[in-house]
Parts: sequence; C-alpha cells; structure tokens
Amino acid sequence: MTSGDPAQPRRVDRAGIVIAALLALLAAVLVWDARGLQSAAMYGMGPEAMPVVIACGLALLAIGNFIDALRGNLPARESADPVPVVLILIGLALLIAIIGFGGGFILATAALFVTTSAAFGRRAVLVDSIIALVMSTLIYLAFDRLLTLSLPAGPLERLL
Repeated sequence: MTSGDPAQPRRVDRAGIVIAALLALLAAVLVWDARGLQSAAMYGMGPEAMPVVIACGLALLAIGNFIDALRGNLPARESADPVPVVLILIGLALLIAIIGFGGGFILATAALFVTTSAAFGRRAVLVDSIIALVMSTLIYLAFDRLLTLSLPAGPLERLL
C-alpha cells in the first residue's frame, strides 16, 4: 500500500490532540476568569459576556481540532521557521511599549499590523504602514465616537 491509499488507516495526530487540549484549557480559563468580573449592568450583558463568547469559539475550535486529530485529517506541518513568530512577538512588545509610554492606540496598533504583515511574508512596509494607520484610525474613531468606549490616547488621538 502507498501512503496515498485511502484504504490505509490514518494515524492519530498526537500534536493535534495536544493543541485541542490547550484550546479547551484556554477556553476554560477564560470562562473561569470571566466569572470574577463585576457586572454593573442592570439589564443585558455585562463585561463578562465577551470572554465567554470567545471561550465558546475556542471550544468549537478545540472540538473540531480534536475530531480531525483523531481521524488523522490535520495537514502535515511544515518545518518550523522562528522568524514569523519572532516578528509577531516584536509587534506585541511594540504594542505594549507604545501604549505604556503614551504613544496611543493608533500608533501601537499600526506597529502590530506592520510586524504581523511582515511575518506573513509581505515586504511592502511603507504601504502596510499607511494601511495600518488608516485602519487603526478608523477603528479608534468607531470605538471613540460611535461606541463611546475609550482607548489609549496618544498624540494622534488628541488631534482627532
């Protein structure tokens, strides 16, 4: 039998099962943490609703991943390239640093966007920077003006 023969039984993907378990664990932690949030809402949903919604999505991903891992349907993994992971970690560090030093939401989110797009192989840094600034400005305006939710303000946000 060849490896592409449909009659050949597939092996259980142990790494896929571990990933499914980690997703389920993350979902459980989110629900557990959301239970500790104080709800000031007299009616409707409080702040604990969104972590529970995200946890439900993670639980669905965990179930799907678990089933595919048992069936052996998960795609073969490629060799590990640490550069994309490092770029995303740099973007997250920039996000935290820019907000922490008063740079504001727009600049911090733009930095994360540009480093993430570079991690996915894009090399148009100037174009990505422009797109990131426009998108993060629109997101800031939507949260600030439409939803009246405050985001970290920096020099660009004070101009708006």
